[in-house]
Amino acid sequence: MTAVRGTTVDITTQDGAVDAYFVRPDGDGPYPAVLFYMDAFGPRPHLRAMADRLAGAGYAVLLPNVFHREGRAPLFDLPDFIDPGARPELWDRILPVMLALTPDLAVRDAAAYLTWLADSPHTTDGPVGVTGYCMGAALALRTASAFPERVAAVGGFHGGRLATDAPDSPHLTVERITAEVYLGFADNDSSMPPEQIELLDRTLTEAGVTHRTEVYPGASHGYTQADTAAYDAEAAERHWTALLDLLDRTLVRPVADSGTPGRPES
Repeated sequence: MTAVRGTTVDITTQDGAVDAYFVRPDGDGPYPAVLFYMDAFGPRPHLRAMADRLAGAGYAVLLPNVFHREGRAPLFDLPDFIDPGARPELWDRILPVMLALTPDLAVRDAAAYLTWLADSPHTTDGPVGVTGYCMGAALALRTASAFPERVAAVGGFHGGRLATDAPDSPHLTVERITAEVYLGFADNDSSMPPEQIELLDRTLTEAGVTHRTEVYPGASHGYTQADTAAYDAEAAERHWTALLDLLDRTLVRPVADSGTPGRPES
């Protein structure tokens, strides 16, 4: 892991400024870019720590507050340790905000995020990777579908409702994806039951999308989130291995001072 440098930035969109966290290795760069989509609890110290770890592996990472239309983060009064079972009232506040972020608005925002990354002096000119958690997995798939020329890799973890009978279900747009896709699902996840996983996998296969879907045995929805009751350390580390392997395969990475592609020293 290399040292990293993180900062808060504002991104201009059609609907106002988005507050975001941007972190990169503490070096000259430039570095391959990764767009990091949050879970429903929003930007907070744990997600910034995850972005830092990704940056420490050699990437320039943008973590936007996708709920920016409701205000700057933090939007919710979250405890240091999040247990929705103990505080069900959290969802009374979160669910309406989630539902207000329609697919059209999400894609419109994604255009602004990708433009900001392309304009940054700290990012390479090549394609980007996108990763997302919980609701962020759907945002990652929608971004790759809407901007196939910009996205080379998609990682989605403990995503839910990705292949439903809704007319705007994420799986209905995957035929436009040219990125390689990796999806790590939680076991016994009511938001992504086996029949949805099978439908999504079949749809990706029929569309000719290079992909892999895996179910993490015994893991709960939210298994990567160390500040929640759903955290599973073994599953979280498995996710890191899969994500970094995906990004290392699909994004061109410069070695400092060598002028040749490859993985920077850690």
